[in-house]
Amino acid sequence: MELAVTPSRHSQLRSAIEAALILAVGMGFGRFAFTAIYPHMVDEGVISVQGGSWAASANYAGYLLGAALAVRVRAHNAHRLCIWSAVGTAICLALLAYLDSVSGIVVTRGIAGIFSALSMVAASLWLLEHRGHGKGAPLLYAGVGIGIALSAEILVLGAHAGLRSHGMWLLLGVVTLVLGLMAAPGIRSAVPVAASDRARGTDDATTVAAWPLVCMYGLAGLGYIVTATYLPLLVKTALPNLDSTHVWAVFGLGAAPSCFVWHELHQRIGTRNALVANLVLQAVGVVLPAVSQSALSYLLSALLVGGTFVGTVTIAMPAAQRVARATGKNLIAAMTLVYGIGQIVGPALAERLYASSQSFSSSLLAAAAALVVAALLCFRL
Repeated sequence: MELAVTPSRHSQLRSAIEAALILAVGMGFGRFAFTAIYPHMVDEGVISVQGGSWAASANYAGYLLGAALAVRVRAHNAHRLCIWSAVGTAICLALLAYLDSVSGIVVTRGIAGIFSALSMVAASLWLLEHRGHGKGAPLLYAGVGIGIALSAEILVLGAHAGLRSHGMWLLLGVVTLVLGLMAAPGIRSAVPVAASDRARGTDDATTVAAWPLVCMYGLAGLGYIVTATYLPLLVKTALPNLDSTHVWAVFGLGAAPSCFVWHELHQRIGTRNALVANLVLQAVGVVLPAVSQSALSYLLSALLVGGTFVGTVTIAMPAAQRVARATGKNLIAAMTLVYGIGQIVGPALAERLYASSQSFSSSLLAAAAALVVAALLCFRL
């Protein structure tokens, strides 16, 4: 049986970096790299726009299933899921290099979605509860944005080197495995912290009401996902001379530092006010491409949505863990579950609206409306 210890500042920083690497792998690479590579696959005839939508939907469904499977996960065994999610993600990405059938791609993206959800739940539980490092939340969730930006620029380099989508997938799989191996030794060997240190590791001890937090989070999943799924495709269609992958990199680059900004704002103005500001700003970013199809509009949308969607996670997940600590429930898994539902509803709604209007503008307006409703729910926290 492992004894609880009091962590040093160095060990806390190292733990936050290791957990961030797990999210960079499971979310930044495993979940969101498809958004950047999707236009390349369409251009090469590997997959159609409709097939890509099926693959995206399968990934969201897998994320939902992974969140459901993670409901029973507890902090003391989260380290195993962290490692398995990284290995599973690397295998899925590399496997896509050898698949040409739409059905194979769809199934593999579904499995990758399972590992993405497991990485989110496991890394959060491992750092926030097992290691008791609530102050590490900004660095933890910055891992998502770092992974998005890094994977996007790797794809740009791959394209300049003449790689087609199959080669890009293999390259992503190799890099993912390397990042996972960097994090694994520390995640596997870290011991739990003492309960007193776990309590001190949380900056804001105020708890919030569970049901508005969960409902808000589900709507946030619906609100950002239309932009996160279709932004590079929208850019490539409207502005073919602009490299859509660079726009997607802006999305990731906005996400990484924003975690620290939103964490600091959370400490200053509280959970409710920080979430309201975050969701309203995110809604503005989502709706911008519906108002204007200029390069500036797309870049601002990428920056605003990228700079807020992980901020929502940075505020909401530690708040959920505080509620969970008081109730004994795995609220992080429940939050991930409703987020997954929102991410399935969003693209399905977008496709239906696109079919009737041949434009994504109505989809973006609906997504922005969901974020506004989520902001209003925050007043019930």
